[in-house]
Amino acid sequence: MAGRLISLDVLRGLTVIGMILVNSAAYVHYVNGFPAYPALMHSEWAGLTLADWVFPAFLFMVGVSIPMAAQGRPPSVGKILARSGRLILIGLVLTNLYWLADMEAYSFRPFGVLQRIGLVYAAVALLFMASGWRTRAVVAAAVLILYWPLCLIPSPDGTATDIWARGYDFVAWFDRAVLGRHAYVKGPAGYDPEGVLSTLPAIAQGLIGCLAGEWLLKRPQRTGGLALAGAAMTVLGLAWGLVFPVVKDIWTSSYVLLTSGLTLLALAALHVRLDGRKIGRGWSIATAFGVNAIAAYVLHYLASVMLAADVMKLPYAWTAPMIGGAAAALIPVLIFVVLNWAAMAWLQRKGWVIKA
Repeated sequence: MAGRLISLDVLRGLTVIGMILVNSAAYVHYVNGFPAYPALMHSEWAGLTLADWVFPAFLFMVGVSIPMAAQGRPPSVGKILARSGRLILIGLVLTNLYWLADMEAYSFRPFGVLQRIGLVYAAVALLFMASGWRTRAVVAAAVLILYWPLCLIPSPDGTATDIWARGYDFVAWFDRAVLGRHAYVKGPAGYDPEGVLSTLPAIAQGLIGCLAGEWLLKRPQRTGGLALAGAAMTVLGLAWGLVFPVVKDIWTSSYVLLTSGLTLLALAALHVRLDGRKIGRGWSIATAFGVNAIAAYVLHYLASVMLAADVMKLPYAWTAPMIGGAAAALIPVLIFVVLNWAAMAWLQRKGWVIKA
């Protein structure tokens, strides 16, 4: 299976589209005051919405892409660390734009989406280079199993532990202790949704994706095994979630299994449908985002301010009385997605791939 895996590019592209969609829906909700469909908003704590799925799906695919990229000439440790460092640096700039503009009014935030991607990429890629699949499978399983009691350790400040309540667990306490005023969620139950200890199960998610990528390389025709594994993880994640809730904000083990299982099912289906075949024009919309995923994320992050422009509010004002506020709020969001796609499609036509 030489070259790019079309199914991976398509699923990564669909995930980036989903990420832009939910981030933009949240932006027009909180900044413009427009209503939003619940599926496009993050769960308050326990639960899973579309918004909660897109980021772990992307991390899973970071893992899948590592063995694919290592075919022929595996990257050196220096290149792995350099790429990770660039992702973290870009993330630090993006998450601290307001702080850079006014350091007294805003707090510096050391963590964020790209920082987590950089950390997960480095950990999974280095483990891929240094160990076999069995070792990595054991590491992923051990992290997920041990993360459960870690979350339930009594907080040293005496705060009662309640894993079902927002911020009342050891992982959140650790963020407060280490990050202090730099924690993203403020207050006595504050924490960072891309915080310190929750990076560990995120790495486990990348390792699961890496195992899936190796399977696709060695057994490209045995997609049924991938689908079975995806179904098993989905069921196990749902079952585990009854006692260890599915929570994005601290990246619980049940959340990792559920979102990895769903992503693997989607990847298996696309692998059967697309790989080894000529794809239609419709799928190229997704590949435009998938090939330049990081560039698309950075562009949408920097350009999101345009969603607050008066011209972007007009479609909502015109259509809300006819189709309802939540549906009308999607119109400027979809326009924004199309504008981002136009930029990625231009890069695709030029044959340019912008990598961090």
